[in-house]
Amino acid sequence: MVEEEQVRARYASAGQSHVFDFYDSLNVDEKEKLLSQLDEIQVERLDSLLKSAFEQESAASSDADIKPFGGPVGRTTDEKLVADCSKIGMEAIAKGHVAALVLAGGQGTRLGYDGPKGMYDIGLPSKKSLFQLMAERIKRLETLAGDNVIVPFYIMTSPLNHAETEKFWESHNYFDLGKENVSFFSQGMLPCMKDDGMIIMETAGEVAMAPDGNGGIYPSMVSSGALADMEKRGVKYLHVFSIDNALIKPADPVFMGYCINQGSDCGNKVCWKVDAAESVGVVATRSGKPCIVEYSEISKEMAESVDDDGRLVYGAGNICNHFYTIEFIKDKIIPNLGNLYHIARKKIKYYDGEKKETITPTANSGLKLETFIFDVFPFSEKMAVLDVDRSMEFAPVKNKPGSPTDSPDTARELISAMSKTFVTAAGGKLTGDESGICEVSPLTSYSGEGMEEIVQGRKIICPFSL
Repeated sequence: MVEEEQVRARYASAGQSHVFDFYDSLNVDEKEKLLSQLDEIQVERLDSLLKSAFEQESAASSDADIKPFGGPVGRTTDEKLVADCSKIGMEAIAKGHVAALVLAGGQGTRLGYDGPKGMYDIGLPSKKSLFQLMAERIKRLETLAGDNVIVPFYIMTSPLNHAETEKFWESHNYFDLGKENVSFFSQGMLPCMKDDGMIIMETAGEVAMAPDGNGGIYPSMVSSGALADMEKRGVKYLHVFSIDNALIKPADPVFMGYCINQGSDCGNKVCWKVDAAESVGVVATRSGKPCIVEYSEISKEMAESVDDDGRLVYGAGNICNHFYTIEFIKDKIIPNLGNLYHIARKKIKYYDGEKKETITPTANSGLKLETFIFDVFPFSEKMAVLDVDRSMEFAPVKNKPGSPTDSPDTARELISAMSKTFVTAAGGKLTGDESGICEVSPLTSYSGEGMEEIVQGRKIICPFSL
């Protein structure tokens, strides 16, 4: 049981005693719930985090030293590079040196789906969820890598969907990956504050809390024990990606192998921008360090500049697809966590003690501290970038069905087109209604391999499921 006196002392020392202003009005259960919440908050860190965030805000507004990324950029149009790197990556996977981690804290609200986004069915003939597509690609990769190969899979949830996500995976028998090889941990939460650093109470007995951004992966990996588990397993390289890419290749041996071959501590898989106006963050440098710069941060002239080959200089579009060495996470990221937070001013509900009710403001009433997963890029001493084929590797599922872009419909079409490519590249001939949705199961092929023995010299009637 949480000791009230100890919690009160901690908050008094941090100058946050006001969180107890309405304590006496609470019943026994409400008091216990508040004490438990306050006990879990690292109130001692808030002042330094906020101070650092204000400094970051000031520096960002004055820092415009943005230049093109100067590190190694590989392209999967280079067949030799793909073959060489795939071999290196598969060797690392076979040795148990590679793990995969998905950022799955989001809900399917924008898709019109009431549940974790990873559980969403994009409408394929198989009715597979995003989670299942990822799990089956991992399963296929393990098979390709050799006997008894394990690629540990870590799933970062949020407090909102953690229990439901775990239950979903359990009900599907962890898609045959093995319960012991699938780990769940929740994204962190931080108190909402006023500009003066005072914690905001949402009700008389509850602190207003908000997720700490997808960059919360790093402290959560430590506090949950996920990072320690990776070390215990002998993992050296980690592939991190977002839940909302239906074409994601978890633990992609080409990407892993490319970064390993470059001796990189950090890497970013990208899709080159289709044109200068595409509003996506790109890999660049700021003050000589690798980073992601948003479209709004560069001038029209910079956005439109091209190299000798006619490619956009600022074209390496970020798709939340990252490589890290475990050593980089331990030695460079973790010691610098306090310097990563940004300020986001929001309309935050707050408790009015005089009216004895929670107020929903119409204007910004406080701030949240958040961090982005790519905020650690400047710590990298040798970052690598791999440019991949958008049509084969990037199918965002962000907008509701029927939307013209980044919807379940467009993702489904991209998977269908990739499946047809697998068939034709392996010597199969497509017949029938080619406008129908076609699907090659990830358990059949990870990236087109093994299709010859199934389709070579045969007529494949569309739509098909293989």
